[in-house]
Amino acid sequence: MAMNSQGRDSTPHSVSVTGDVVTFTGNKALQQEEALIFELDNPGAVGVDLPEPVTTKTRLGGLSPRPGVGLPQLAEPDVVRHYTRLSQKNFAIDTTMYPLGSCTMKHNPRLNEKMARLPGFGDIHPMQPVETVQGALELIDQLAYWLKTLTGMPAVAMSPGAGAHGELCGLMAIHAALDARGESHRRRVLVPESAHGTNPATAAFCGFTVDTIPAEENGRVSVEAVKAKLGDDVACIMLTNPNTCGLFEPQIKEIADAVHAAGGYFYCDGANYNAIVGRVRPADLGVDAMHINLHKTFSTPHGGGGPGSGPVVLSEALAPFAPLPFVVHGKDGFDLIEHAKDAGKAQPFGRLKGFHGQMGMFVRALAYMLSHGADGLRQVASDAVLNANYVLASLKDVMSASFEGPCMHEALFDDRFLKGTGVTPLDFAKAMIDEGYHPMTMYFPLVVHGALLIEPTETESKRTLDQFIGTMRHLAQKAIAGDLAHFQAAPRLTPRKRLDETQAARKPVLRWVKPAPQAVVAQAAE
Repeated sequence: MAMNSQGRDSTPHSVSVTGDVVTFTGNKALQQEEALIFELDNPGAVGVDLPEPVTTKTRLGGLSPRPGVGLPQLAEPDVVRHYTRLSQKNFAIDTTMYPLGSCTMKHNPRLNEKMARLPGFGDIHPMQPVETVQGALELIDQLAYWLKTLTGMPAVAMSPGAGAHGELCGLMAIHAALDARGESHRRRVLVPESAHGTNPATAAFCGFTVDTIPAEENGRVSVEAVKAKLGDDVACIMLTNPNTCGLFEPQIKEIADAVHAAGGYFYCDGANYNAIVGRVRPADLGVDAMHINLHKTFSTPHGGGGPGSGPVVLSEALAPFAPLPFVVHGKDGFDLIEHAKDAGKAQPFGRLKGFHGQMGMFVRALAYMLSHGADGLRQVASDAVLNANYVLASLKDVMSASFEGPCMHEALFDDRFLKGTGVTPLDFAKAMIDEGYHPMTMYFPLVVHGALLIEPTETESKRTLDQFIGTMRHLAQKAIAGDLAHFQAAPRLTPRKRLDETQAARKPVLRWVKPAPQAVVAQAAE
């Protein structure tokens, strides 16, 4: 097979083999073989007519502009078809179950999207005068009220743009509070081994040193292990609850009390809040700061389809240090405090981003909250935990559950059931792709060898879960039966088969380069 400089098959009419079916085009029915848009370049074919730009004197200080930016030229139908075909290759929550653990890939209700597109929300500009965006400020204020009520916390910073950004906000508030107390020597942060990787990264970014707390054999953090690490240089602990093993931390209140007694703060990673929303108030557990991923718990679009949003709820001790800007009730309606001089007795540590947060995500999250109500949000947590335990109970006889007993919102398995088969967790994941599933989270949390972390969320029906469970049982039994070849050849049915992932990571091709004409290549070969 001839390969071009981008590592793609350059055969003019490559064949496609699916079972015994061979096609001339390389297409497989509705699954179209698709080139890069740069490879589809057809000079002179454009979908729009633009007037020639007026020639002006260069203002580049004598530098010569490049003759072109290298964008491909295509007619409108070609562009539409290209991106439509690419969209058909995407795996999405709108196509089937997305079992990624620790990610809470739940359905995004279409009502949320309609609300976000309402005039006054969808077309406002962040630099409009405050008096022209009173409705938007009221919505931010109402969402903040719901977040404070659900968590039992007195304050919330709305501007952080994602979960890790929220962590940064919380730790910067803790940093500012310690400095205000005259305790700038407190620069050690306690982080459990099972924490999300962003926790130690954020702590280090803020100038703290990270001290790791080992996990117990039951997958949890013990208060004794925390007490052994405490000292007068501890700034805070960063603990996830439920933790990344999908387990509730039963000693969390005792841990919080111990850290507070030592003069530190308690930062709770709120990535898994979906498991306890409406059922447990973080304030009652002793939490001082916790970010809330609106995409994980309140159904706003996830990740790059978002953008993300990570409001941070703060305790009374940290509330004065919340970042700018924030909404207040003014004499003429709602107002936005954008400068420290206008913050009264508050001592904001500064500003985290250019404007006021992710407005579109605020609208979607509040629509979700109002649709469910307090009782509905409580049911969300209950159903998420029920679904995860159904998966755990249905698979633990053929797959190895990492810990005894029930789980919270996600079921954690490891690779012991694959021992002696020659099948690796990665092989298992590739076989899942052929079955039409995005693999679960693999090799995380790191405290479990060969981890397979499954989070079904509350939005999946029993019928969907039964099909997923049946698929997992089928693949597990196939591996145990010794069908190694099936797994090592997977995936067979994708546009691209098993790739050399090590080579791709070490030598990624990040920029398309137009290949030299064949005549030039032939001449160079001579």
